[in-house]
Amino acid sequence: MTLVALNELKKEVKNLIDDADEEMVKAIRAMLENEQEDDWWDTLPDAVKAGIDEGIKDMEEGRVTPHEEVWKKYSKWTTK
Repeated sequence: MTLVALNELKKEVKNLIDDADEEMVKAIRAMLENEQEDDWWDTLPDAVKAGIDEGIKDMEEGRVTPHEEVWKKYSKWTTK
């Protein structure tokens, strides 16, 4: 995006904000403040991200074990 186009876009956004109600302005402010904070996902090591992505894929493809089955299988290690 060129500098001229960016400045024009900013002007359009400012005009929209000027016409917005209080709740919308608060929502926009919260969104912009949140955008400036570091996303916790970005702080994770790549290996951790890969593991999470793999787990999500397994879940989406039905490769899961119900909680009850896990408890039955491993209950002998959780009781004294």
